[in-house]
Amino acid sequence: MTETPHDLGGEPEIVTGPDAAPAPDAAAIRRFALPSLLGVMTFLTPVKVDGNWTILMGLISDTGRDFVGAGMPWVVFALLCISASGTLYAITLGRNRIAEDSLFARLFKVAPIWVALRIVGLIMGTMTMFQIGPEMFWQASTGGTVLNDLAVNIVPIFLFAGLLMPFLTDYGLMEFIGTLLKRSFRRLFTLPGRSAIDALASWMSSAPVGVLITIQQYVSGHYTGREAAVIATNFSVVSVPFALLVAKTVGVDDRFPEYYLAVVITGVVTAMIMPRIPPLSRFADTPYDTLHPLRETHSDGSESLLKEAIGLATKRASIAAPLKQQFRVAVGHILDIWFGLVPAVIAVGGAGLILAEETQVLQTLTAPLVPVLEFAGLPEAAAAAPALIAGFLDMFLPALLGAGIESELTRFVIGVISVTQLIYMSEIGILMIKCEIPLKFWHLLVAFILRTAIGLPIVLAFAHWVVF
Repeated sequence: MTETPHDLGGEPEIVTGPDAAPAPDAAAIRRFALPSLLGVMTFLTPVKVDGNWTILMGLISDTGRDFVGAGMPWVVFALLCISASGTLYAITLGRNRIAEDSLFARLFKVAPIWVALRIVGLIMGTMTMFQIGPEMFWQASTGGTVLNDLAVNIVPIFLFAGLLMPFLTDYGLMEFIGTLLKRSFRRLFTLPGRSAIDALASWMSSAPVGVLITIQQYVSGHYTGREAAVIATNFSVVSVPFALLVAKTVGVDDRFPEYYLAVVITGVVTAMIMPRIPPLSRFADTPYDTLHPLRETHSDGSESLLKEAIGLATKRASIAAPLKQQFRVAVGHILDIWFGLVPAVIAVGGAGLILAEETQVLQTLTAPLVPVLEFAGLPEAAAAAPALIAGFLDMFLPALLGAGIESELTRFVIGVISVTQLIYMSEIGILMIKCEIPLKFWHLLVAFILRTAIGLPIVLAFAHWVVF
């Protein structure tokens, strides 16, 4: 059990004390600060291009996509072919020929659900590229949208994000910010200070990375079951490149600074409320490893928070791998995303759009929401309602469903909500259910509904009073 009730604001801190390492010199600080500054400039600093605001990462990816031009759909199709063929080989002829620790095994020896998604993604991509089979699979509003609008943006965004991400993650910026935030995390979110790192790992890398860190920390005894469940369902935020991709899909990337500010505000307020209400508040504060818990302990106060942050950041920067090695690892991550995410987006996104365009299932389920949205002053409420629940299946579906809505305000709201709902079954949901954290399907469904209900009025207010 925690030493203090988890809602009283006590902060168990990591011990630093008099045995901490000596103060870093100027060279150590430069090794931390300069690469981190480059990362901040690339991913987090707004730039204005042709009268529209974006981030440098977005400008770089757009330039790469435009350079390839009309060949981008063919690049996507080639990735679909490699992904499916490599996976089929790995689970058949190459089952006993591939080293388990090889890059090929990491890329292509995947769980059955991902095998199915890669095959379905190739089938749907082939139908769209050559316009064969039933029209509902490849028409512009379904397969054409996910292939020609969404997938062609995924490829360059994650190419450049993967190559540049080490400047954010490998030189101490996460340790620096996480340490500065740790006291507020206990008071605001009822969580240990180190959980700030989990949130930053998601924000600066990807949501699955954040969840994997949380699982590891829970299993090793750093978190209780309640803390791990809260972190996984509230801080598995999508990365900046993902957020930019969603903003592009719904057509509000020219308002990206306001868009991301709305995401941050909504996410923080929701994360403050969710741990204090069921079902998350009812999880037991019991460590996974009850014999060897590694809970944070109080420091003796001999070291300031800023000094501790700089010390941890410079220590992390000092062990950063050479750039060549970092880029080699980054290439593996990029290929993993290309061969895993692109087919899943084609399959799940295409299926969701077919469901929305060719059936009345989503419209029927969300009919009760329409009067509520109209009362809240959301234009085109009937078109927006299905997008608000589609995110439970996949994070991209709301953006795809909302891309054709005329009202920019409504597209803005859908784009922000889709990013702040966090729980989507196509990737994060499956990972949470399968891992050691005591989360069940019904927990995720209730958490998704609550996050939507809490976040919607916040986003609506922000959109009405600040943006439009």
